[in-house]
Amino acid sequence: MATFTNQATLRYNGNVINSNITVGELVEVLSATKTAVIDTYSQGSEITYVVNIVNSGAITFTGISLTDNLGEYPFGAGTLVPLDYVVGSVQYYLNGVLQTTPAVSVGPPLVISGITVPANGVATIIYVTRVNEYAPLDVGGVVTNTAVISGNGVTEITVTENVTPENGARLTITKTISPTAVTENGRLTYTFTIQNIGNTTAVATDNVTITDLFNPILTDLTVVFNGTTWATPANYSYSELTGEFETVPGQITVPQATYTQDPITGEWIVEPGVSVLTVTGTI
Repeated sequence: MATFTNQATLRYNGNVINSNITVGELVEVLSATKTAVIDTYSQGSEITYVVNIVNSGAITFTGISLTDNLGEYPFGAGTLVPLDYVVGSVQYYLNGVLQTTPAVSVGPPLVISGITVPANGVATIIYVTRVNEYAPLDVGGVVTNTAVISGNGVTEITVTENVTPENGARLTITKTISPTAVTENGRLTYTFTIQNIGNTTAVATDNVTITDLFNPILTDLTVVFNGTTWATPANYSYSELTGEFETVPGQITVPQATYTQDPITGEWIVEPGVSVLTVTGTI
């Protein structure tokens, strides 16, 4: 609520007398909230926002606009926008009933116009954004998304919502064989490359394991993890009868990714953390 003051002036016979100052309170009948359905993100993920505009008055408001800056922030001499509006995602409800989609300008900024807020009712606008290459991914990063509600006869309302990067390890694995053609009783090597694009190291308590069923079955294994030769049963188990291979939980760790922001383009570049396990055996 906003307050206002007013003072009168009395003049007579060259005299000027000021009255007392009155103080009033302007009760705003429109209020708004903005909420992210999920408040964490990763690069390329989608964030759904819900904006509720509440009218506590007896008069319907029409011609209302919502302007969303899509997380815009300053960078160098310009600005970067870390969120992209997903075209066609706007849903518009009046008192919970779905309505025809209002006019949408993709931007940035995103502008949704022609919104009506019914008397003693609520308008709900839902829309989806996608995280792009300008969103920070490291621990402590944040995207602050601001929307402004405006229109004739309406005091502008600003609502914000913060979303932060998803913290944790995000692992992928690839497997290669060398040589690709091997003679009977020859030696071959399987190489398992584990990459982490997350902002947290995969540590022993994450219980990362690799399992495989070697076919053909290998014998006389040599297992090396990040340059260190492993032994069984401390680091892995293997059956020369079935070809079943499994690392002991907690033996594999993978460093977190490194994030750098290009000083010219502002794009966040991800350098995955990498660990390598090799298994060499005789066919």
